[in-house]
Amino acid sequence: MDNSDCIKNLMQRNIVVAVGCTEPVAVALAVAKAKEVLAEQTNAVHLSLSKNIIKNAMGVGIPGTGMIGLPIAVALGVVCGDSRKELQVLCDARANVDKAKAWLDNHKIDIQPADTEEKLFIQCTAKGDSSSATATIAGMHTNFVHVEKDGKVLLHKELCENTETDCKDTAEQMLTARTVWDYATTEPLENLQWIEDTVELNDKCSEESLKGNFGLQIGKRLFNSWDKSIRNEIIARTCAASDARMDGITLPIYSNSGSGNQGITCTLPVYYYGLKRNSPKEKVIRALTLSHLMSIYIKGKIGRLSALCGIVNASMGAASGITYLSGGNFEQVCYAINNMTNTITGMICDGAKPSCALKISAGLNSAFDSVMLALNNTVVDSTDGIAETDIDKTIEDLGKIGRYGMDTIDDMVLEIMTHKNCG
Repeated sequence: MDNSDCIKNLMQRNIVVAVGCTEPVAVALAVAKAKEVLAEQTNAVHLSLSKNIIKNAMGVGIPGTGMIGLPIAVALGVVCGDSRKELQVLCDARANVDKAKAWLDNHKIDIQPADTEEKLFIQCTAKGDSSSATATIAGMHTNFVHVEKDGKVLLHKELCENTETDCKDTAEQMLTARTVWDYATTEPLENLQWIEDTVELNDKCSEESLKGNFGLQIGKRLFNSWDKSIRNEIIARTCAASDARMDGITLPIYSNSGSGNQGITCTLPVYYYGLKRNSPKEKVIRALTLSHLMSIYIKGKIGRLSALCGIVNASMGAASGITYLSGGNFEQVCYAINNMTNTITGMICDGAKPSCALKISAGLNSAFDSVMLALNNTVVDSTDGIAETDIDKTIEDLGKIGRYGMDTIDDMVLEIMTHKNCG
């Protein structure tokens, strides 16, 4: 497999369809797998979860239920979950919500924090009358690393093991900002056209949100505000898709790096900006590729789940695509990313919830400001903050902050979230 095939493979593993917020969905996926292996009535479910999973699943809407949080997601995993559907495991939630509520009323769910340094870790044990089964996901939202029944191991992979393909390491190691740019701007168009698929689903979610009353209605209110600028409309439409997704809309969307909001942010601003500029179809496809792949590259340095909000890397991806659509060159893409690094680094992730749309607004406002400066060849000095002359060094530094520097913040955020008075 050559380098371009490796990059395409990497993108297609990271840009996938999901229904609902991916953390509770991944928990439901583990539950579905455990109950399938159990192969008898599930009487109780025990969950051991990393703090990042707990944080991201506490306050977000579960598709088709009108409810938030893990209990209903777990119950749906029991009554209608199909592990073959991966991140679409809750696609039949609306039709089964009454069954799930009934199961909740009569069965026990135990949720405990896991004793692990792994930031994405889900261990589910389903118990029946005569057997028990355990399914464990780690590293990626659909990556099963351990499955057993009654103590008999059916699947086991070490966490440090390359759990995808040898190509994964090759692709991730070869990525640099220049590699991302070259792939997006020079790869034969027929190898990139699949990225158009991300537009239809994500745009439909935005359109449905603007017609309804989802979440905090951030996108809808921005869309109907006095500011009728192209910039405001693009941000409003993007935020609207997040409003609906965080409120539990049952529509599927394309995610990026395990996050629906990141997928929305990588896709819609670039697509809408291309429409407003009447950009040729080929240029829009290449800009979407640049946006998604740049976000994947940056997210790879930060880590799949982090105390650093994923809108940071996703809006940097969007800025890259918008710069390209505006006629910018590679250096100007680097300028835009450097400008954003010195603006929104430190935006914390305090769980998935309706106000995530506000963070998208903040990230995209930074993106538009940074692109405007970059197109005028204005970039923060390398003496400023964590910005460096070499863009890949800047991205590495950003990754260190998100992967290591904010660990104590993660602990504090979760402590606050689990002890606050919501009355």
